[in-house]
Amino acid sequence: MLRLRLLTFNIAHGRGLNPIQGLTSARKLRLNLRKISTLLRRLEPDIVALQEVDECSRWAGNFDHLDYLRVHGGFAHARFGINNRRTGLLNLSYGNALLSQHVISHEQTVVFGRGSLGEKGFLFGEIEFHGRRVPIVNLHLHYGSRGQRLRQIDRLLAWLRDQHRLRRHDWAVQPIICGDFNTPVTGDDATASLQSHLADYGDYVLQPVLTPTFPSMLPRRALDFVFLPAGCRPIHCKVVKSLLSDHRPVLVEVELK
Repeated sequence: MLRLRLLTFNIAHGRGLNPIQGLTSARKLRLNLRKISTLLRRLEPDIVALQEVDECSRWAGNFDHLDYLRVHGGFAHARFGINNRRTGLLNLSYGNALLSQHVISHEQTVVFGRGSLGEKGFLFGEIEFHGRRVPIVNLHLHYGSRGQRLRQIDRLLAWLRDQHRLRRHDWAVQPIICGDFNTPVTGDDATASLQSHLADYGDYVLQPVLTPTFPSMLPRRALDFVFLPAGCRPIHCKVVKSLLSDHRPVLVEVELK
């Protein structure tokens, strides 16, 4: 059996616990990203799914955060899924990303809307893991609107149905789905909706169970999840204690059957 370690982490534009990235100097951003890199080296994930990663944004130091993490975290491969892009004096470019110790043979970015700021979406990647192709969806849902989140889940499910029809014979398992679901305090709207529909493709297990990840200083809300399909037997799941973002990272280790 093969064991795969996956980490999902909203790094909040590299700003740490500062509530506004535009007030964080480039030097402090680099320092915090180096600390995140050190954490990644210690945890030794095969794959890292990141949210709120900047490619080149004025508010986040005007440098490529993903490449910085790739180099200092010791990863061989990286892919960006840009959800927001704006040029000009107030340039910004950010979204989701994947870091991997294994080849990413295929990727696709789906953006939910057309906004240049605050737009959400998901990044899909196929990881070549010891002769098996493992599909990963790195998802970031709307933070303030239940209706928006549910519509975004509908968009994801429609896309998954198409991919299942076209690519399922290439996959070792159904897609692993992870990321920042922005689940409200009052309920599990998007996560529950997604879990019920994923039953069409087989048995999915949600990790972690009832463990809050936000805010990192004193977590009260469970926002960050990993949906594991049949064929990925969970061995270990941990919400990692960390103050490098307003979210805590989630690490899962699974056994591929």
